[in-house]
Amino acid sequence: QVQVVESGGGLVQAGGSLRLSCAASGSILSINSMGWYRQAPGKQRELVAAITSGGSANYADSVKGRFGISRDNAKNTVYLQMNSLKPEDTAVYYCKVVVTRPRIGAYWGQGTQVTVSS
Repeated sequence: QVQVVESGGGLVQAGGSLRLSCAASGSILSINSMGWYRQAPGKQRELVAAITSGGSANYADSVKGRFGISRDNAKNTVYLQMNSLKPEDTAVYYCKVVVTRPRIGAYWGQGTQVTVSS
């Protein structure tokens, strides 16, 4: 079994910053990619940012230049630094972890709410 736990969400004013953390634990020998997705009310879940085990990152156009993703492979943890937040960033943010060993699988966290007030 693999557990994925996010933390760090909350309420912030527009222009502020938040840092999300996501830790994976359990039956893990190797992780490929770790990423953040978000889902706003009435909208589909979308990719925010993802990072491979080698450190290659990609971002949604809407967050480029404002958000930064990083990971600590030794701790199976991924972070999302969110700066210059906008009201349209309000959503539930989910962490996705793609494990490759001992068996391939994609695992999601329970989500953490980020609310940006104007």
